[in-house]
Amino acid sequence: MNYFIEIRTVNKAKSDIDEIVKGMGFRNLTPMRKKNNMFSRFVTKICGVLRILTRLKQGDILFLQYPMKKFYSMACYFAHLKGARVITVIHDLGTFRRHKLTPEQENRRLSRTDFIIVHNEKMKEHLLCYGCHSQLYNLGIFDYLSHAVPRQYSTSHQPWSVVYAGGLGKWRNEFLYKLEPYIHNWRLDIYGKGFEKNYADGWKHIVYHGFLASEEFVDQIEADFGLVWDGHSIQECSGDWGEYLKINNPHKTSFYLRSGLPVIVWSQAAMASFVHEHEVGICVDSLADVDNVLAGLTGEQYQIMKENAIKIGRLLGEGYFIKQALNEAINSFVTDGK
Repeated sequence: MNYFIEIRTVNKAKSDIDEIVKGMGFRNLTPMRKKNNMFSRFVTKICGVLRILTRLKQGDILFLQYPMKKFYSMACYFAHLKGARVITVIHDLGTFRRHKLTPEQENRRLSRTDFIIVHNEKMKEHLLCYGCHSQLYNLGIFDYLSHAVPRQYSTSHQPWSVVYAGGLGKWRNEFLYKLEPYIHNWRLDIYGKGFEKNYADGWKHIVYHGFLASEEFVDQIEADFGLVWDGHSIQECSGDWGEYLKINNPHKTSFYLRSGLPVIVWSQAAMASFVHEHEVGICVDSLADVDNVLAGLTGEQYQIMKENAIKIGRLLGEGYFIKQALNEAINSFVTDGK
């Protein structure tokens, strides 16, 4: 029997995976929560972990999403005590995101699982470098469930239309407030919260449209590309957020592709290999290069990217990538005979 501990969060990537594993027949160990205060959440989580001892049996499988704020190590220990196997999908590494763990500490924690689903080859290399002993599988990209249907249109815009959606505060994405002088032959439409309008005087190529809910974005947006970028610099994705792009798969990439949009990503980002392999966008060293890259892009080249983006977007909407990873994990347990 296959089990999971439901996350119950507003985090889209995690809640989507909860829905996908439910559809695959995994049984939820998390009890219903009547209240939503901190104590209630704590009790619900510990009850879900303790149910491992009463529900799981020899040969069963437990699926966990990491980080699990509390009791991750305990959940792995209980599962192994019952003779079960543990599959973990990583969302964030504390080593990079919050800097509360050393790589060695995090690897000791993650090595308590039997099979780990990592974001990409860069994350896999990182874990192996610091001594992770679990089986590792490259997810490739996070899925994105949505009932919305992306808009259909046959030709690209003139000038090229690029969209950016997300947190717009200068403290995190200062690059947005430096980008105007580098745009000549395209336009950038931005959506989200935290935009500091007082910095936008005289902008001609960047237009702020306010906040748009994700389902409405998928359903309504008509653009040529979605921009995946973080940090303070035009020249590179800088700072902690930028550095993190070298090893993680930002959910924003999935969001754009689910909307049928090819993407523009930093060439040093871990996601660049997926974009290149599946021909779903372009990779640039610097945002200053976007003008020239788009100027040299033919209609035929773009059409290939667009068709591929729509194709991958459909797979994301079906939960294809996490299903494939979980099936690989389950099959590996059958193969090794344990």
